[in-house]
Amino acid sequence: MNSQVNANVVHESEAQRQHARVKIPAKLRFFNTDRTQTEARVIDLSAGGLAFTATQPLTVGEVHKGRLQFVIDNLGLAMDVELQIRSYDRQTGRTGCQFQNLEQQDISTLRHLITSHLSGDIVTMGDVLATLQRDNFTKARKVKDGGSGMTAFGRLRAVVFSAGIFIVGLAAFGFVFKSVYGMYFVSHAQADLVSVPGMNVTMPRDGTVQSLLKGDAIAAKGAPLATFSTSMLDVLKGHLDEDQLQPAKVEELFGKQMTGTLTSPCDCVVAQQMVADGQYASKGDVIFQLVPRGAQANVEARFTYRQFGDVRPGTPVSFQVADEEQVRTGTIVSSTSLNSADLSSDIRVQIKPDAPLDSAYAGRPVEVTSDRGPSLNWLIDKAMAHGL
Repeated sequence: MNSQVNANVVHESEAQRQHARVKIPAKLRFFNTDRTQTEARVIDLSAGGLAFTATQPLTVGEVHKGRLQFVIDNLGLAMDVELQIRSYDRQTGRTGCQFQNLEQQDISTLRHLITSHLSGDIVTMGDVLATLQRDNFTKARKVKDGGSGMTAFGRLRAVVFSAGIFIVGLAAFGFVFKSVYGMYFVSHAQADLVSVPGMNVTMPRDGTVQSLLKGDAIAAKGAPLATFSTSMLDVLKGHLDEDQLQPAKVEELFGKQMTGTLTSPCDCVVAQQMVADGQYASKGDVIFQLVPRGAQANVEARFTYRQFGDVRPGTPVSFQVADEEQVRTGTIVSSTSLNSADLSSDIRVQIKPDAPLDSAYAGRPVEVTSDRGPSLNWLIDKAMAHGL
């Protein structure tokens, strides 16, 4: 087969006709060991092979080695070649040969000789040397074979890799977009909790408390919540005369205990017991926090003054109660300052949930956010305003 050593190089004249036959004066000297034919005159020459007249019968397919000789500027130019017999005419002896394993310098020399001869230029040794000194070959052109050079597994791997890169890039873009959106369009509350309007049961006297509540912690109006014990001396304080203030009498009164009962002022649920059983409490201390049965819980949140424009009454917000996956919505119904004398204090807002919120959530922490970014309704309103 023909001919070039490196199949990844392409000669600069590849776009031209490669097998233009020209009659150039040249001789072919064979290196045959049997001495059947030692020298022949070249009839015509091309970039792919040559033709000569054989004096002895030759077999098609045989490969012979020889030396191709030219005369340029009265100087001899020779190149060693390998020839494969491709045709042989028994009547005339005309033999066609194809070059085998030509080196790059030989290819460049042959093309220069053929091109110069076809154009009518005089070939000089200097031109030949200049041709041999420069790089006459370029990289092979890319074959647009539609991926036929890849196996099915290779194409699948390329598609999967490209899809993976696209998914990672899309996820990164989504993360950045969400972060920027949350930074510029979402306001977060500093502290939030579920609040329920309730009542407090306080300690009437100094003493100890013992709860009477059952497991369900539900108390009807007037039902006993707890008993308390207090010293008789504390009850009669301010009502004793001089005779009753004698040390012995005081010691006797101190040793006596008076018990009482704390009752529920409403049909309520006990949200929290503030003083443990048997613990001493002072007069006025809150013992129980009660929530009316059926009362709906609200959400209280605290924002900074920098977020003043985002937490006005009527502003819709979103919130999530601790230990819940559901995100709820609500509306700000009121906003007040925690300290009216200090303009740098925070703003406390009260949020009414759109859906009823069980009072059992009272005291749980909440995360509240106010989204002021463009929404679907905002886009629809803008489109209707422009008559679209």
